[in-house]
Amino acid sequence: MTNRIAFQGEPGAYSHEACRNARPGMEVLPCRTFEDVIEAVNSGKADLAMLPVENSTYGRVADIHRLLPHSGLHIIDEVFVRVHISLLAVPGAKVSDIKEAHSHLVLLPQCAGFLKEHGIRGRVSPDNARAAREVAEWGDKSHAALASELAGEIYGLDVLANRIEDHDKNTTRFLLMSPEPNYTRRGSHGMITSFVFQVRNIPAALYKAMGGFATNGVNMTKLESYMVDGSFTATQFYADIDGHPDDANVQLALDELSYFTANMEILGVYPADNGRF
Repeated sequence: MTNRIAFQGEPGAYSHEACRNARPGMEVLPCRTFEDVIEAVNSGKADLAMLPVENSTYGRVADIHRLLPHSGLHIIDEVFVRVHISLLAVPGAKVSDIKEAHSHLVLLPQCAGFLKEHGIRGRVSPDNARAAREVAEWGDKSHAALASELAGEIYGLDVLANRIEDHDKNTTRFLLMSPEPNYTRRGSHGMITSFVFQVRNIPAALYKAMGGFATNGVNMTKLESYMVDGSFTATQFYADIDGHPDDANVQLALDELSYFTANMEILGVYPADNGRF
């Protein structure tokens, strides 16, 4: 055991914040790509992986659903991080000094109102935590970063303004993944089962596959489709349902699903986090 958790991005990223919230006693391992995060766990460099799957404002995170079924990892928890954006600058700077604010392309539009009000130009950076690191390295009071308070703490920047995002409910959901599944737990807020499946190439296969969840009273909280291997005919689905495979109604629904699917793989069974409520 390395007591290490891997995430994509630089120190101070929101994925780093998710790691600290979920496993505060573990050392973090920043990685360049999502594939590198998965490889870090499979190679033994880290024990757990923290991967973002969806954002309440921008939808699902590209490529994640494609990677999960082939990762060799299993979902053991979900983590929700409220995306609070801070204006970070070198010590001594004031908001009136800032001419340019650097951040990821996704974060800049979320602060459009604040930037316009203060006459600050947005500048795209590959990563919000990297933007914070670079602002610290430049030492220029006219430049700022839009990032988390954690990034400011790591790179020695002052928080000139906090929670400046236009939308006050922007939240990212992360999945905590391990080489080994854990089906033994029962969460106080219920359980989530995540799985992927491909329907058989017959008329109304998806409709029939979903029927078992309705008739057995199983709530499906997510159903997303995506193409497999670039094919326009082979479609894979990712689904989240309330419940545990050991529950009688879930077992019946999954059994019925198997009649209409070419294959089905459970990605994880884990407690529902209070953040989803």
